[in-house]
Amino acid sequence: MVQTRNVVITGAGTGVGQACARLFASQGACVALVGRRRAPLEDVAAETGGLILEGDASKESDWSRFMEQLNDQGGIDALIACAGGLGAGTALETTDDAWAAALRANLDTAFVSARACLPALIKRNGSIVCVGSISSLAAASAMCGYTTAKHALLGLVKSLARDYGPSGVRVNTVCPGWVRTPMADDEMQPLMQRYGCSLDDAYERVCADVPLRRAASAEEIASVCAFLASPAAAIITGAVLVADGGSSIVDVPTLACDRL
Repeated sequence: MVQTRNVVITGAGTGVGQACARLFASQGACVALVGRRRAPLEDVAAETGGLILEGDASKESDWSRFMEQLNDQGGIDALIACAGGLGAGTALETTDDAWAAALRANLDTAFVSARACLPALIKRNGSIVCVGSISSLAAASAMCGYTTAKHALLGLVKSLARDYGPSGVRVNTVCPGWVRTPMADDEMQPLMQRYGCSLDDAYERVCADVPLRRAASAEEIASVCAFLASPAAAIITGAVLVADGGSSIVDVPTLACDRL
């Protein structure tokens, strides 16, 4: 009898998390949907038959409650840590509260989720996929908290991969560039207002120097997550898989030459 895969997804209500839930469910997995807002989780659960785990992925107390339900479900095969956001502003613009919120949203959610799930993952030789960003590799303007937290996420993944590889658990990171999600759509608003352009035109502007000349879809990033969590990636751990349309390979000082 084939064992059903159980996949836990944080940030499952929208964006890449939502796309992951749909994809894993379409592949026959049982999905558990972690998020702070119930309404979007209910929408995803209606599509996927997923288990709703409403709460804060950065809180140990919420994970204690989640694990009771997950253990009743039969264990965990994969954790997909998609929760994130916040952290805009320069250092001088970032208050202590904003700094803490950025670390909590982008780093603590992954750490606390991994710590809670690891005992179950060890039992099933499972895997963890953390969704980082090209901000894990480079710095955008006025994104101090977000950039710092996403860089730190890579250190967390490497530490987990080193410590729990001998127990059969693989841990990897996906680093997307621009992804067309509701959060990114909001980030396009200043460009749309500045240039009086459409949402599509705003994405074209931010991807003008990206080799593939476009943003990813949430479904494309979900496919990368699914690959890293699959047996096809059985030898891969501690890796950073960049899925940014090629933006991180561009030699920025040569861009002016391209426009001659």
